[in-house]
This record gives sequence, C-alpha cells and structure tokens, in this order.
Amino acid sequence: MRMRPTLSWTPTDDLPPGTTDLEPVADALRTGGVLVLSGAGISTESGIPDYRGEGGSLSRHTPMTYQDFTGSAQARRRYWARSHLGWRTFGRALPNTGHRAVAAFERHGLLTGVITQNVDGLHQAAGSAGVVELHGSLDRVVCLSCGALSPRRELARKLAAANPGFAPVAAGINPDGDADLGDEQVGDFRVVDCALCGGILKPDVVFFGENVPPARVERCRDLVRAAASLLVLGSSLTVMSGLRFVRQAAEADKPVLIVNRDPTRGDRHAVTRIALPLGAALTAVAGRLGITVEGVESGTDAPTGR
Repeated sequence: MRMRPTLSWTPTDDLPPGTTDLEPVADALRTGGVLVLSGAGISTESGIPDYRGEGGSLSRHTPMTYQDFTGSAQARRRYWARSHLGWRTFGRALPNTGHRAVAAFERHGLLTGVITQNVDGLHQAAGSAGVVELHGSLDRVVCLSCGALSPRRELARKLAAANPGFAPVAAGINPDGDADLGDEQVGDFRVVDCALCGGILKPDVVFFGENVPPARVERCRDLVRAAASLLVLGSSLTVMSGLRFVRQAAEADKPVLIVNRDPTRGDRHAVTRIALPLGAALTAVAGRLGITVEGVESGTDAPTGR
C-alpha cells in the first residue's frame, strides 16, 4: 500500500454535522468488540500538535517525503537536524487522559485492538498492549541498506557527539517529531550513517509517499473484520492509509463512530461524529461505564456531553 501524499482536504457542505451526544460511543463500548483507530488529535493534549486542526503544523510545515529523503543528501541533513532537535521534546511527551482512557477500555476487555497513525508511542506508554503502529515509531531507526534496527536513543547520542553545541531555537515541533528550523539553523549538521554497513539511516516511520508494509496493512484489515465497530479518535482521515479502514468497516455494515472536533473525510461513512475534546469525551464515557481512568477523579463528565 502506498500512502498518498495528500496534505489537505476541504470539507463539503453535505457532511452530517457534529454532535455532543456521547451515548453512541458508550453503547458501542458496552457491547464490546470495539476497534480503535487513532490519529494525531489524541496526542495534542500531550503537547504534540496535530497536522490539520486549529493551529495544525501543515499551516507552516510540509512533512518530509520518502522520495526527498532518499534522493537528497541535503534533505537528509535538514531532516536529521530538525528531527534531532525535535526528539528532545518529543521523546519527553507523556500520555494524556485520552490515551489512558483507551488503555482502561482495553483492560476491561471492551476493545479488540488499537490501530494508531501516530508515531509517538503514547498509547503503549499509557498501558495499551494491542497496538498496531500503522506508520511505525520514532523510537526506532532502520538502515535502508542492511535493514538493521536500532534504538533512537542510541542514534541521538551519536548525533549529539557528532554535532557538539547544536542547540538552535525551533519555531515549533510537529507531529512527526520534526522541529521547525530554517536552513541557516541547520548549517553543516553532520549526519550519522549505519554502524554496520555505512548505509543511510531513517526513522522507522512511514513517510508521505512511502509504502506501508503489506503485512501490517493486512493485520489491520483482519482487525477490522474481527471488530463489531470502529471508533476513530482524533483523525481527520485525510490520508487513505487510515480512511480505507473506515470504508472497509462501513462496507461491512460495522458502525463507525468518530470523536474529532472538526469534520473528517470519513464523516459520511460514520453513524456519528462527536465534536468534543478527546480527553474530556473519553473520560466522560469511561465514567458512564463505571471505568476508572488513571489520574482522573471518578464522576468526571464532559461539560457539553449528553
């Protein structure tokens, strides 16, 4: 499967409006067999911006494409300089109440799994076990020549040693862990190659324009087939890599429920879209189900949820 490098999507007037009624989500979870598909919006409360919401990073930042990364040494220098700086912030992000609510639903046997489009590892940090990282993870690095995997923290140490004193001030951090830096700030940043073969190192994530491993896609398809319903959390569903699972569920007459403040490309396939902040909404749903979310007082409800 090839990710389409679609960076934007314009909502049409015929999309159904959002609601604040959380009961359909609570009902789906009571029934069980729910598959979660999460996007960047679930991590915004952890300090990681999304791509397309209000103040999203696409307004100032174009993500690296696979073709640019593999085809240009300067593009790789720019990427690794920005990513190395961004990792210092990105790597310290902590799960928020949305991540912890999803983990609590899983512990109570209400979920069949979690597919995340995020590369931040926050679902796992919150305690979720059945997570498929559709687009990979920033905490791993892969060599494009020999395929060797290594921890990101190991590369971070090597990049720090190769670039002493590199500490520019970034304009912001993006959902892919990339910091906003100008070319003059990148300067002559030194890139580190694979220690085993001297090949090009790349974060073990799927860039725009890159293939998602077919086995991973099929695993996600299997999860959709096995689920009773699909719950989308914090994704605009702009790229086909996530939208295709929404379409698959809808074509199989499985209810699709979306919690996202803004309209999404999947709204026409959904039985409802709840336009509420994710942390508050999922905490409120947990309260209705008598489930405790770590770090949240019992009885908390979303202020506008019915």
